[in-house]
Amino acid sequence: MLLNKKSYSLLFIFSLTAYFSFSQINAVQSEKDFYSLKTIAIPEEVKLEVGGVAVLPDGRIAASTRRGEIWIIQNAYGNGSPHFTKFASGMHEVLGLAYRDGIFYCTQRGELTKIEDKDGDGRADSYTPITLFQLSGNYHEYAYGPVFDKNGEMFVTLNVAWVGYGDGLGKWHGWLLKVKDDGVIEPIATGLRSPAGFTINSNNDVFYAENQGDWVGSGRVTHLEKGDFAGNAGGLNWTKEPESPLKLTKEDLKIVDNGQPMHEAAKKIKELKLPAVWFPHTLMGISTADIIEDQTGGAFGPFTGQYFVADQGHSKIMRMSLEKVKGKYQGACYPFYEGFASGLLRLRWGLDGSLFAGMTSRGWASTGKEDYALQRLVWNGETPFEMKNIHALPDGIEVEFTSAGKLPQIKNAMNYSVNSFTYEYHHEYGSPIINNRERKIIGIIPSEDGLKVKLILDSLIEGYIHEIKIQGIESKEDRTLLHNTAYYTMNNIPEGSKTVLKEEEKVKMMHHMEKVVPSTKASTPTKKRQNTMPSDWKQPDRVLKLGTKPGLKYDVTNFEVRAGSKVRLIFNNNDDMTHNVVIVSPGAGDEVGNLALQLGLKGSQMNYVPITSKVLFHTGLLQPSASESIYFTAPSKPGEYMFICSYPGHAAVMRGIIKIVP
Repeated sequence: MLLNKKSYSLLFIFSLTAYFSFSQINAVQSEKDFYSLKTIAIPEEVKLEVGGVAVLPDGRIAASTRRGEIWIIQNAYGNGSPHFTKFASGMHEVLGLAYRDGIFYCTQRGELTKIEDKDGDGRADSYTPITLFQLSGNYHEYAYGPVFDKNGEMFVTLNVAWVGYGDGLGKWHGWLLKVKDDGVIEPIATGLRSPAGFTINSNNDVFYAENQGDWVGSGRVTHLEKGDFAGNAGGLNWTKEPESPLKLTKEDLKIVDNGQPMHEAAKKIKELKLPAVWFPHTLMGISTADIIEDQTGGAFGPFTGQYFVADQGHSKIMRMSLEKVKGKYQGACYPFYEGFASGLLRLRWGLDGSLFAGMTSRGWASTGKEDYALQRLVWNGETPFEMKNIHALPDGIEVEFTSAGKLPQIKNAMNYSVNSFTYEYHHEYGSPIINNRERKIIGIIPSEDGLKVKLILDSLIEGYIHEIKIQGIESKEDRTLLHNTAYYTMNNIPEGSKTVLKEEEKVKMMHHMEKVVPSTKASTPTKKRQNTMPSDWKQPDRVLKLGTKPGLKYDVTNFEVRAGSKVRLIFNNNDDMTHNVVIVSPGAGDEVGNLALQLGLKGSQMNYVPITSKVLFHTGLLQPSASESIYFTAPSKPGEYMFICSYPGHAAVMRGIIKIVP
């Protein structure tokens, strides 16, 4: 058949369109292809260090700040220039905000306050204390909330004081509290360290997010019921009070303060509540914050009924799915969206199903570089190819996808890996990953529609986190998984008979050899980490003393050292979190920090010091109040050599310069 000139043109246009459509599907896609991040412009004179967010019925947004103000924002949905009005001021660090029946409720550091505009002029004119919180002056005595339950009752959470200044000084700090309208406090649960985010879900169940610290190996989300102990000892100072629903004491914890896994400790301490979901430190985030349940009915994507969890330090949102096994919550966490402008603290649904995110970074460093921000995340209507959900089986796990995958790829055992690991439970700050074990996949059973796959394992480990990685599987639309890693917390193994595998379902060759990676408190000293003075030195030429300051900072950021001199560096970690010192080649700070982020399950065993020639010298990863000396010969080449804390999330801001001079 002969084609005229017009037909050739139409064929060319059709082919070009098909090519670009195919290329777009097969191109590596990002989170931004499915969700758009909108920034609400903040006037220069407004210091919106967001501590709380409330969405008003008429569409206006209210934001409380660490500076003790409440601002009301019109046109926050992008339907015009945003307009900011100061509604209230003069309060003390408002880290929680709620709006109910025309009235604001906020938690200041020492008070739960009811705020009203009685004369209707758009400004607060009535501040009524509902209840007061005892304070000692410890900087770590933050307060959050209130959150209302279905019955209209208010809940607040109080930080435990920093143990470095004496923990538990203010009464009920480290507790979840119910507050009646008349101000009467009912203590519900304790063991909370830094409960910056908590929520009450559609079943009226309370969940709170925890940050790594003393007694807390990693970030986690825990379901709290009356009488629960969530793990941190600070709040146990108040269990002798007559109102306390539990009588556990610090003395009782001595039998489990030995670094055993938390689920083993829970067998001996009946009040100890295991996390529903662990958020592995640095692998998911470093400082879990707000939690919000997706009740948008699909307006925010295919995750209705699941949860979104903010991370302040990594300026991102993670996703969480839950199920009940043997009557207790457990589930999985997944990456979701990163790249927010500042430290993400608060999440609230907009009236259109978009997600408002309130941020602040002052004193709490984050990967987002702005001091504060208010942004809105909007779904564009297109469904990403993701692990939608993970369910526990008596002998494995079932992964559900958001759309159908290609069956030949789903059946390929080489596309999967499963690891199990856990953390130490002890009074020390954080924990290395321990008992990291690669699991054997013995069977693969996909559903006929390609939406699910069962991974049958040789065994499951109760109480452990199970890392699931999937690579090489595409959807029927030729999309790769947007995120290929998830972490399932297996508190309980479901009852039921084990799967009888058909021949075609069996994994013919074990492609993963089971291995155990031993845990270590610190890496073995090397030439880059010389902890004793070399035998051929009489004494150092120069002694450098370095400490820390709050807000992820070293107390000295500039040293000058002569080339080739013998140096002793003394590092005192007087902060309330773990840090190290890593001296790197000129200009290599960001590179080494990024490499530390990629160490994965091996990071804690390596002190988060990557193996690279760009690392010249380093200390170990030091606990709070610990000290270490290292000895090294200064480089012979003059220049500015950066030192950083390579602990993930710290390197971007915690740094200084050693200037090598001739």
